[in-house]
Amino acid sequence: MNARECYLARFAKANDYRQYPATALQRVRLIRRALAVGFTLDELASVLSVRDRGGAPCMEVRALAAAKLSDIETRLREMSELRKEMQAVLKDWDARLEHRAPGERAHLLESLNASRNGGLGNRRRGSVNLAKKKREKKSK
Repeated sequence: MNARECYLARFAKANDYRQYPATALQRVRLIRRALAVGFTLDELASVLSVRDRGGAPCMEVRALAAAKLSDIETRLREMSELRKEMQAVLKDWDARLEHRAPGERAHLLESLNASRNGGLGNRRRGSVNLAKKKREKKSK
C-alpha cells in the first residue's frame, strides 16, 4: 500500500466511510451502461446473480438485448406513423385557421374527433398498449 492509500484508509476509517474494492466501480459502470441501453434492474439482478455464481448467462443477455432492439424498432415505426399523422393534422389545422374569421374559434382540438383525424390518438394508444403487452408477455 502506498502512502496515499494508507492515508485514505486511515481517513476512511476515522470518518466511518465504507471502502469498496476497485471492482465495485467497474460493476456500477456496467450497471449504468446496461440501464442506459434498456436493461431493467430485475433483468440485471438475474443476470448478475448467475454470473456471480460462476455461470455464463451470455445467451440470456443476448436474447434480452434482441428483445429490446425489437421493441425499439416497433416504437420507431409507431413514432414514424404518429409523425405522419401529426403532419396531416397540422396541415388541416393551418387550412382551418386560414379560413376562419378574426376572433372566431377554429375548434382545432375538437377536429381530432373527426373521422379523418380520429385515429391520431386512438391508434397510438392502442399500439403502445399492444407493445406494452408484448413486453409483459416476454418478461414472464
